[in-house]
Amino acid sequence: MSVKIRLQRHGAKKRPFYFIVIANSTSRRDGKFIEKLGTYNPLTVPATIQVNRERALHWLGQGAEPTHTVNRILSFKGVLYMKHLLRGVKLGLFTEEEANKKFESWNGSHEVLVADRQESHKKTKAASKIQPIIKVVEAPKPVVAEVAPAVQEQEAVNEVAETPVVEAPVVEAPVAEAPVAEAPVVEAPVVEAPVVEAPVVEAPVVEAPVAATEETASTEAEAPAAE
Repeated sequence: MSVKIRLQRHGAKKRPFYFIVIANSTSRRDGKFIEKLGTYNPLTVPATIQVNRERALHWLGQGAEPTHTVNRILSFKGVLYMKHLLRGVKLGLFTEEEANKKFESWNGSHEVLVADRQESHKKTKAASKIQPIIKVVEAPKPVVAEVAPAVQEQEAVNEVAETPVVEAPVVEAPVAEAPVAEAPVVEAPVVEAPVVEAPVVEAPVVEAPVAATEETASTEAEAPAAE
């Protein structure tokens, strides 16, 4: 199992406070750890870090792997720089005393830088407390100014509605009558058909014999007398 140098969270909600610990990679974030190397408080400016450099160098020499955040913390506190100097001593580039002098000079400049940042932060915080923040409150806009255009528009509409409508006189344009061209009437010649008179055929008059009639009359007269 690999060993990690990581952070273990403590503190209240939204007020984090971390321990820098040596723990197995399989253990939980806030579970058991092997050794505590220091503390880390990110709420201050700059962040407050306390690290045991000797134990951190020991675990780095044993192959412990720091996480990304812990790696930046160790770089900020000069642990990685000291590791680099000790590697130069092993290679024979300079002695251990020279390495310690280089580290002390770096650490002195680093502490001055941290102190300057703390001082500037305190001044900024004090200035913000002395000078109150004045908020400019805009005066509310009058409601009448907003209603006035609507009233004016309504009055204009009423005036237009009340004005009498003047009807313009209708001018009838004279209608020009086009001259009607009368076509000449051509009278067709009347052809009289010839009247054909049918011949009158006179029927012959047949005269009945008068003697026979008289005889029949006399016989009719004599018949009742005989009875």
